[in-house]
Amino acid sequence: MEKYDGFKNKRVIVLGYGRSGRSAVSALVSLGADVVLTTNEVLADERLRQTMKGWGVEIVDGHHPSSLLNDAQLIVKNPGIPYGIEFLQEAERRGIPIITEVEIAGHISEAPIIGITGTNGKTTVTHLIGEMLSHSGLSPILCGNIGYPATSAAKEAGGDDILVMELSSFQLMGIMDFKPDTAVITNIYEAHIDYHGSVEAYEAAKLNLLRNMGEEDKLVFNGMQKGKLDRLDHAVDVEFFSVEGEAAACIKDGCVTYMDRPLIHVDDVLLLGGHNHENILAALIAAKMHGATDEGIVKTLSTFGGIPHRMEYLGAVGGTDYYNDSKATNNLATSFALKTFKSPVIWIAGGLDRGQTLDELIPRMERVRTIITFGETKDKFIELADRTHKEILTAENPYDAAGLAAGISRPGDTVLFSPACASWDQYKDYEARGDHFKEGFSNLED
Repeated sequence: MEKYDGFKNKRVIVLGYGRSGRSAVSALVSLGADVVLTTNEVLADERLRQTMKGWGVEIVDGHHPSSLLNDAQLIVKNPGIPYGIEFLQEAERRGIPIITEVEIAGHISEAPIIGITGTNGKTTVTHLIGEMLSHSGLSPILCGNIGYPATSAAKEAGGDDILVMELSSFQLMGIMDFKPDTAVITNIYEAHIDYHGSVEAYEAAKLNLLRNMGEEDKLVFNGMQKGKLDRLDHAVDVEFFSVEGEAAACIKDGCVTYMDRPLIHVDDVLLLGGHNHENILAALIAAKMHGATDEGIVKTLSTFGGIPHRMEYLGAVGGTDYYNDSKATNNLATSFALKTFKSPVIWIAGGLDRGQTLDELIPRMERVRTIITFGETKDKFIELADRTHKEILTAENPYDAAGLAAGISRPGDTVLFSPACASWDQYKDYEARGDHFKEGFSNLED
C-alpha cells in the first residue's frame, strides 16, 4: 500500500494531548505534516517536549490562542473537547476542517476495519469480535474508543490483520472520508444530549459511520430498530440481529442461531444478561463476515465472561454477590442490569447530573430493596426511592457505598453497582469510579 500523502506539508493543529492526541501527532509527523500541538494543560514532561521538538512539532500549551488558526489547514480534535469552545467556533467560522484521529487511521490502515458503535454494548461487542476472531486463528487488533488509539493500531497493522475499532459519537462527528469495511451499530437510544444538543444530532453522529460506505461494504444492525435506517439513503448490504423474531442472527429455541443454524444453547453462554444476547448476536455476524469459524465463536461464548466494569462479578461476601457495572452511564444500561437479577437487589447508583429523569428505570425496580446513592444526582435518586417506596441510603462515593451495602445485606442478596450516570462529577472516568468501588469491596470482611 502506498503511503498516504494527503497530510503532507499541511499545517495541522492537534487540539488536546490525551492518548488520541499523542497518537495523532506521531502519525501526522510520519506522514509529513507540519504539526502544531496545543493543549490547555502545561506539558510538564520535558523529555516528551524535547522529543516532539526533535520531530519539528510546535508546542503551544496552557492555552489555545486564536492566532494559531491564521495559517491552519486542518484541526485534529480530541473527541472529548466540545465543538462549542471559542477556538473551534472560530475555526468553523474560518472554514477550517475539524476531524478526529480515526479519520487519519482510515487513510493509513492496510488492514480491513470493523467499526463498532452504539449507545450501549459497543465495548463488549468489540471484545467479543476480537475473541471470536482470535479463537478462529485470525489476527484482530482492538482499538479506538477502548483506549488503544486508532492511528496507533493502523500504523501497526498489516494486510493480514483486522482492525476491530470501537467508535464513539464524539469520534464519528469528526470524520470526512473514513469508512469501515464492516459497520456494527448495536442500538441507538437517547444519550449524550449535553454534548450533542439534541436526540437528532446524537443519532446523526452515530449514523455518520455509514456516510461513506457503499454496496461492497457490510452493515450489522439491530433488527428492533430497522426504522432508523428507513430515513437514510444508503446502499450498504445489511444483516440484522434480533433476540425477538427472525434475523440473520437470533435466539431461537433457546439457542444462539446464525442463518438458521444453532451454535450454542444460551444456558451454556458465560456472559450474563439478556442485553448481552444482543451483543453476542451482533458480534457473531461481524466475526463471521471476517472469517470466524463456528468453533471459534462457540469457544468464545463458553469462556468469555465480560470485561471490567461491565457487569463484572467481584465475588461474594457473607452470602451476598457483588457486581461492578460502572460502565452503565445511562438509564438504558442500568435498566438492562437490573433486569438480569432474580434475587433481592441493593442498588448503588448516582453520579453526574445531565438533566435526565429516572422514570424509565421504575419498571425495572421490582427486585430492588434498597438504593444507595451518591454524587450530583443524589437528590433525584432520593426522590425515585420515595416514589417507588424503596429504602434509601446516601454515601459519599462508591467506596463508602460498598461498606453500607455490606452492613444491610442478607445471604442471597445481590449488590449491584450500576450508576445510570456518568462519572465526571467525582472521577476522571468510569474506570476510576469502578476501581474505587472494587477497592471498597476488597476491604469487606467475609
